[in-house]
Amino acid sequence: MAAPPGSADWPLVAVTPGEPAGIGPDLCAMIAGRLLPARVVFVTDRDLLAARASALGLNLTIPGFEEPAAGQPVSLLHVPLAAPVHAGRLDPANSRHVLRTLEIACDGCAAGRFDALATAPVHKGVINDAGIAFTGHTEFLAERLGVPQVVMMLAGGGLRVALATTHLPLRAVAAAITAEGLERTLRVLLDDLKYRFAIARPHVIVAGLNPHAGESGHLGREEIEVISPVLERLRAEGHRLSGPLPADTLFQPERLRDCDCVLAMYHDQGLPVLKYASFGEGINITLGLPIIRTSVDHGTALELAGSGKAKPDSLLAAITLAADLARRSRGPG
Repeated sequence: MAAPPGSADWPLVAVTPGEPAGIGPDLCAMIAGRLLPARVVFVTDRDLLAARASALGLNLTIPGFEEPAAGQPVSLLHVPLAAPVHAGRLDPANSRHVLRTLEIACDGCAAGRFDALATAPVHKGVINDAGIAFTGHTEFLAERLGVPQVVMMLAGGGLRVALATTHLPLRAVAAAITAEGLERTLRVLLDDLKYRFAIARPHVIVAGLNPHAGESGHLGREEIEVISPVLERLRAEGHRLSGPLPADTLFQPERLRDCDCVLAMYHDQGLPVLKYASFGEGINITLGLPIIRTSVDHGTALELAGSGKAKPDSLLAAITLAADLARRSRGPG
């Protein structure tokens, strides 16, 4: 029999609001009073969440997180801010607070204190303005957990799209597509689709790097010299891989019907299609970590912070998937 909502047997998902001046605190305040698919602990400043709830006209009371009373459906683990927050106004003084919430939530998952992590958006620019080298959640968590290879995958609108490279300028992408790196990416992707998503024999479609997948070498040779040899090597092991295929035609419904995930070579090759199909309800999943981590598919939306116009659908979807993956990782029973 399934455990009742909010019981101690439900997965405990740590949620970080991300940039305090953005919509992350709004989204947390909005969902705190809802019936959620998991127990949730917000890792943030208590006064920040209370102030944003007040700005949105929400009557919000969230108890502090205490491990002996961890059966409560919603709680808050207090991490103090460094400076006052004004909705929509970035302040580098709070950048270390943002990273500290991530560290606490990540370490709690690694120690088994929490079952999964769901993150609201951070603002990379203001963190770098604070003098902290930061390229994104994915890279930060990989370094924190000592994982040499992770893969960013987004899901939504009936699609899954993973990335061979993440946050790189376009001019650096071709050099970053190496045989060794591509093979590691594909192995992480195939393993997590099998073991985290319970797909017995996943089928992945791999995009080419160049227009028309290189046009037999006339528009680039990466498909011939790098991508195809890796795919052939993994197919010889029994993996179901198609490609490399031209990115402008591979997202046809007929081609995707038997596909479990598309691997795009770079960020803006695959994600515009997925975000068109699911924006506001999509989910970002980091594969290859020893913990479960999901995230929203949107940014900090500073202009909407404190206005009540932000929508929590993507964060709800991220929490739901995190809880589902946590339950699956426990196995039956």
